Amino acid sequence: MKVTILTDNNTIIDRYFLGEPAFSAYIEDENCKLLFDTGYSDVFLKNAQKMNIDLSSLDFAAFSHGHCDHTWGLDFLIRYFCELEFEGKCHKKPILFAHPATFKSITAEGYSEIGSILSENKLEKFFKMQLKKEPQKITDRLLFLGEIPRNTGFEGKQYFGKKENETDNDYVMDDSAVVYQSSGGLIIITGCSHSGICNIIEYAKKLTRENRILDIIGGFHLQNPSDIQMQGTLEYLKNQNIKRIHPCHCTDLKSKIKLAGVVSVEETGSGLQLEYEN
Repeated sequence: MKVTILTDNNTIIDRYFLGEPAFSAYIEDENCKLLFDTGYSDVFLKNAQKMNIDLSSLDFAAFSHGHCDHTWGLDFLIRYFCELEFEGKCHKKPILFAHPATFKSITAEGYSEIGSILSENKLEKFFKMQLKKEPQKITDRLLFLGEIPRNTGFEGKQYFGKKENETDNDYVMDDSAVVYQSSGGLIIITGCSHSGICNIIEYAKKLTRENRILDIIGGFHLQNPSDIQMQGTLEYLKNQNIKRIHPCHCTDLKSKIKLAGVVSVEETGSGLQLEYEN
């Protein structure tokens, strides 16, 4: 299995790819091609083309949640699909996995829109939609986690605006992740971990009945975290069977340094490619 980081805040030194404060990853496993999040712009598409990754042949797409830095690139993917059609070229209609609330509009104080700018109805023209709160099997080894139970007590406490037609604050209950079950343990790919990285790990372990964690790739949502959240995360991680992690996107430098005290932290950025044995 191979994971390619198409978009991250950072880029890998001496690899000349684009970066932006967003996230997108491309996952390949045998005959499966999956795009996980699309970032904020067309950066993911440009980087994919530079790496000779053919997004016209995607089998699946999955979305961690609906925020703009993870879904706004969808506009450029759809433009790409339309341009292929204009030129008489084929593209697949991928199956799209996400939480039912992922593509709702979100407003926040001072911002007209921080959620998806494409509706579910529009996306149905280009994707086979699978929007469920429950976990969904993508392949025999790949699992979309669906809505993550929040049990730790020190995570998942931040809200971000309000979703359309709702009066309560949005705690990003649509936040999810993808997990790959390899022979060496679990590989967890996250977007932002609004539900909490520890909650995500626990749910992945519960669903797969596997306690070994080979790698965790993606945003940990540790941006100037509270002392309670940071300490709780460190205490949890040091007691887990985790070989290494690749925290990026919404994980600040101070948090990475603290994480490195309890688990092996690896550099991450646009252009990074990671391969794992099945």
